[in-house]
Amino acid sequence: MAALQNTHAEKPAAMDASEWEARVALAACYRMVAKLGMDDLIYNHISMRVPGHEEQFLLNPYGLLFDEITASSLVKIDIDGRKVDNTPYEINLAAFVIHAAIHKTGSDAACVLHTHSDASVAVSGQDEGLLPLSQFAMRFYNRQAFHDYEGVAIDMDEQARLVADLGAHKVMLMRNHGILTVGRTPGEAFMLLYYFERAARIQLAMQAACASGVKLVMPPHEVCEKAARQFWEMQGDILVPGEREWPALMRQLDRADPSYRS
Repeated sequence: MAALQNTHAEKPAAMDASEWEARVALAACYRMVAKLGMDDLIYNHISMRVPGHEEQFLLNPYGLLFDEITASSLVKIDIDGRKVDNTPYEINLAAFVIHAAIHKTGSDAACVLHTHSDASVAVSGQDEGLLPLSQFAMRFYNRQAFHDYEGVAIDMDEQARLVADLGAHKVMLMRNHGILTVGRTPGEAFMLLYYFERAARIQLAMQAACASGVKLVMPPHEVCEKAARQFWEMQGDILVPGEREWPALMRQLDRADPSYRS
């Protein structure tokens, strides 16, 4: 673990610059998930396709907490689960099953993020999933996928159903389990998780208030659909999730603890 103390490590000489950049961004994503309390000890996982090597992706070392993960500790594997680099770390089997399924599709889902964040799990067990009860939620109106719980995701035949259920969506509730987001960058995948989690927490708070007789206000379909299109079509000054936020979050990490870059 001594390597974790080196906060100014440079790119290994033999490594492509684009891979190192991807490693740094992915390590930052792990740290941000941990910082906001959406991690689950050594479990959960975020992957990143290796630039220029579509058949390879990076995953967290099984056994490290999210706030311990660094660019150099990430494990590079191929879509068959074989380690590409010499590393003492192993990977989580469920992580391989879930992430390889998405990366095999060759879609623009360069980053795949899966967590058991509390509010997302709670909403995943509700029939309609996330409801359009806040502006945070409008982004996902009629734009959330669902995958039924099949037990711990260690069976290879579940991969086809994961991919089919996700379809063209960027967010999928894994029923009674957690959430999966995909993005072209770690920043996009993280911000989709962040906004969904905020919306889910608000939903649970509103539903709790119903116990005391409070009546929920649900905007009409036309308004919800308009708001969703504004987000996904990037109308006005709206950009791809993470395009503005992510650089600021990385600066925040650098001020607090830049060890993720080692």
